[in-house]
Amino acid sequence: MPRVAIVGSFNVDHVWRVASLPQPGATLSGEYMSGPGGKGFNQAMAARRAGADASFICALGGDLGAQLARSLCTAEGIDLRDAESSAPTGTAGIYVDAAGRNCIVIGAGANAALETGFVACALDELDDMAVVLVQLESPSEAIACALGHGRATGATTILNPAPANAAVAGYLLELADILTPNETEFAALLGRHVGERIEADAVGNLDQGRLHALCRQLGHRSTVIVTMGASGCFVSHPEANLRGDETACYRIAAEAVSVVDTTGAGDAFNGALAASLAQRRDAAFAEHVRFAGRYASLSTETKGAALAMPRLAVS
Repeated sequence: MPRVAIVGSFNVDHVWRVASLPQPGATLSGEYMSGPGGKGFNQAMAARRAGADASFICALGGDLGAQLARSLCTAEGIDLRDAESSAPTGTAGIYVDAAGRNCIVIGAGANAALETGFVACALDELDDMAVVLVQLESPSEAIACALGHGRATGATTILNPAPANAAVAGYLLELADILTPNETEFAALLGRHVGERIEADAVGNLDQGRLHALCRQLGHRSTVIVTMGASGCFVSHPEANLRGDETACYRIAAEAVSVVDTTGAGDAFNGALAASLAQRRDAAFAEHVRFAGRYASLSTETKGAALAMPRLAVS
């Protein structure tokens, strides 16, 4: 089966559910839980549970967090390629309010030690690699290596430019066949790379022509998918490559679900998109996006991040 390679982060998540998100100086009572996360691992879980063969390339510490990552990958059938670091395995503190909104603090730990040489060697060992998926919780050099390797071997490269406060070098954008920012990340990228100042909450209200023009300035030769939560998503293709679609830009509405926790919804979208692209190479791009949107919506009906990924037809 065509393979999805995910290069990125693994964290041990510490999650507090509270009535409202913390404000400076506040002391709140809440419910606590802990589990696996990190954008890379979340996306690897999503890709695997959405039916793809998935390889996850990351750096781990020599600690209980690393043992958790290894045991979960074995149980889920994820091909783990991990570099052991002297730094602790990455961690994240996550607060989720009664409406399902969240705020997150990350301690990168071993994730910051992922090296280009290890990434290159790990990718060289993979056969039939259809998609390479990356995010920005790992060093930019390692991310560039993964995207460049994918481009050189004919795989479809997906850059999820998250989190929004990460510095995104222009060369990373050029290496991505598909760019998948949410509204906040899209607004941040426009400010850094296009010189356009737009508030994140205004992105979804832009008319289609304006939004498409901004995507073209940002993505150039890349397809850009702007995910907008309950407002669905917007797809913008370069005119020279519509990826099987009939139009260069369009909106897709979100699925109606009962939201419990939005943590990891973006990761669910990206992992499912990669899985669909790997498994149904002849489908129109809109079909892949609709599948990813449905999958991400379902992920919000369960508490947690990696373990909340819906389990579809996995062989």
